[in-house]
Amino acid sequence: MEILDWKRRFLEYTEIEKGRSIHTVMNYDRYLTRFISFAKVKHPEDITYDIVREYRLWLNRQLASESKRGVPSATLKRRTQNYYLIALRAFLKYLAREGISVLSPEKIELAKTPDRELDLISTDDLGRLLASPSGSDLASLRDKAILELLFSTGMRVSELCSLSRDLDLSRDEFSVRGKGEKVRVVFLSDTAKDSIKDYLNKRTDVDDALFIHIGRGGEKGLSKKEGSLRLTSRSVERLVKHYATKAGISKKVTPHVIRHSFATDLLQNGADIRSVQALLGHANIATTQIYTHVTDNQLREVHKMFHGKQKKDK
Repeated sequence: MEILDWKRRFLEYTEIEKGRSIHTVMNYDRYLTRFISFAKVKHPEDITYDIVREYRLWLNRQLASESKRGVPSATLKRRTQNYYLIALRAFLKYLAREGISVLSPEKIELAKTPDRELDLISTDDLGRLLASPSGSDLASLRDKAILELLFSTGMRVSELCSLSRDLDLSRDEFSVRGKGEKVRVVFLSDTAKDSIKDYLNKRTDVDDALFIHIGRGGEKGLSKKEGSLRLTSRSVERLVKHYATKAGISKKVTPHVIRHSFATDLLQNGADIRSVQALLGHANIATTQIYTHVTDNQLREVHKMFHGKQKKDK
């Protein structure tokens, strides 16, 4: 069987057996198609270490994109290059599982990348952001509920947009389906719960989505719209950006920045890293550990304040 047939089988396996999202499968397809086009091999057994090495050099010299004026941008970031290599390693691992004699995936090392820097906003900025939607109209009530829910749960924006309006608000928790179709429990603060109740009480439509497009006509125009009213991730990103500007925050603020704030708030108030991992829905603890860099600064101040104090007092 030729490599393109094996690629198709691998993508089907990734989607069905591994339970990866369509978005992940599409990315794997794109990454592997690029590799196969470069390598010019017809069979998986033809993939050699030298081909992979040449591919890595080629990737390292590729431009990320071109600007609107046609001016070349910077080369692909190391982190982006690693996405291509991760897809290739997963493909080789699958082939080996199927009994095909291929290059060992362990021989493909990922490029070293600098530690991720978190985009964070201060506690004061966060407070102003959450208080920005102050009206009593449906759009303002919706936006207030969105911001409060993002901070209360630490949900990804895609998870928030997939919610239905039949949430049981008599409880302080509910389940969400995250990456890899994994289900986890998230928890509602009283403020978030009250904000959602106020928003739902104002709605007059029958759409199943929790958060919906409203438009200039407000609630009166909802009955005239056809199809699903469900809000998209992009719409929520624009909404957060709008309120960040309104709150006078100069930094770029996205739904993921609010997720960062949720995680760091937990850690700074004494939560353990494993609990934060579960609340965020991270499959790997290493992903959660990026937040410890923030709390390290707090620990440094504690060390300065208390270490050796008894000795100095003497």
